[in-house]
Amino acid sequence: MTEQRRFKQTTIAIVYDFDGTLSPQPMQEYTVLPELGVKPREFWDEVSAEADQAQAESMLVYMRLLLEKAQSQAVAINRDKFKALAQKIEYFSGVETWFGRMNAFVKREGQSHIKLQHYIISAGLKEILDGVSINKYFNKIYASEYHFDHNGIATFPQLLVTDTSKTQFLFRINKGKEAISDSINEHMPDTERAIPFSNMIYVGDGLTDVPSMKITRLYGGHAIAVYKKGQSKGKNICKALLAQDRVDFIAPADYREEEILEHRVKILLKNMIHEINYERELYACKRENQLLD
Repeated sequence: MTEQRRFKQTTIAIVYDFDGTLSPQPMQEYTVLPELGVKPREFWDEVSAEADQAQAESMLVYMRLLLEKAQSQAVAINRDKFKALAQKIEYFSGVETWFGRMNAFVKREGQSHIKLQHYIISAGLKEILDGVSINKYFNKIYASEYHFDHNGIATFPQLLVTDTSKTQFLFRINKGKEAISDSINEHMPDTERAIPFSNMIYVGDGLTDVPSMKITRLYGGHAIAVYKKGQSKGKNICKALLAQDRVDFIAPADYREEEILEHRVKILLKNMIHEINYERELYACKRENQLLD
């Protein structure tokens, strides 16, 4: 069978939010804010107050305020600094072994014919995520970015990722147009898309992930909402998402082996593997009977 005639939609994608999903606290609270001696609660209150008063985008406000506070203290924030600070980030239990375990599971269940890829779509900072210890497991990381001047110092926001703009990156993954410079507006037949939404799982922790969860499920994919153990507010938000049919499952953000999150993700992965195998066999059946071009 030639390359042109081979069934190609054999990749599964798990797409993760970061703050509150893979890591208990916002990444800034482990990295930039302590470096500047700024208390997280005071910083986020300041962001919220200015955003409300100026009717501004809160993500832009926080990115600008970080730079202003760094400049006021004569602290130069460059890419190397962000990467170094990223080593201070903590993860939920099991995160650091999660990706290897899920990759091995899909390889085994899919008999090496199906591939699993991991992605992050975050409103946090790309420069920090580039330095996290789990960076190597991701096919692509989408997050807000700074522009750096000729001295390599962050000067202003270059790319902004918000709750609603996260959805464009789902379509990039779906169409295989992963570079920011690639247009995703042209029509692409479903059969030509790199990763169908039916082959996607979106993992997030709350209301900021609702647009992405909704888009993923609307087009046939799956979503899971996670919450921090012992945190009733987070659990109640996830329960509401489940009641509203915005997610397939909810679970504590515990990524350790044999915990309920792994169990439920594996159920979804098995179902997707069976569907891919069915679609592959149907494709072959139609091809051998001259029903496809």
